[in-house]
Amino acid sequence: MIKNLLFDFGDVFINLDKKAPEQALAKMGIRTIDDDMITWHNTYEKGLITSDQLTENYLKKFPQLTVLSFQQTWNSIILDFPQQRLDWIIDLAKSKKYRLLLLSNTNDLHIEQVIKNMGAVRYSQFQSCFERFYLSQQINLRKPDLDSYDYVLRKDGLIANETLFIDDTILNTAAASSMGIHTWHLEPDFEDVTQLFEVKKALF
Repeated sequence: MIKNLLFDFGDVFINLDKKAPEQALAKMGIRTIDDDMITWHNTYEKGLITSDQLTENYLKKFPQLTVLSFQQTWNSIILDFPQQRLDWIIDLAKSKKYRLLLLSNTNDLHIEQVIKNMGAVRYSQFQSCFERFYLSQQINLRKPDLDSYDYVLRKDGLIANETLFIDDTILNTAAASSMGIHTWHLEPDFEDVTQLFEVKKALF
């Protein structure tokens, strides 16, 4: 029996344009995401470098960038948060049928943009739906590393086979599955989180 619902954030609740940052960088002549850049991104998502340090790394490597152009490019991935998804999770939280938690690979700049796009009141409403709000830059762990799932299970005393994890990235759901957690690899072009109890009805 499922007792715990563990959600991703991006492309589960908030819409993303994952191609936008690379497209914006390409327009400025930066057409390759190299190993250094990937390391910066992962380290930043783990909260091990600051927004200023990430920005400084980019500006040193690519002098054509400015602080503003880089941060606008970085945040171009963040789109809207449809109201029906917010209403759905608010209603689910009010039902008190399940423990609701969130585990997201994100970073300070993206969260700032999310709050700007959503508005502080709507963001607060969303955050208050969850018993725990695990953001990678705050817990210094990121998916699909198994340590991130183990951290959530241990921190909240969750049993893996009583937990359903919803994420749009198959590497993340595969990692969670390997630990005995039930998963839904949500495909945002074809599915919506509000369809959870229809798509995974066999679990409920």
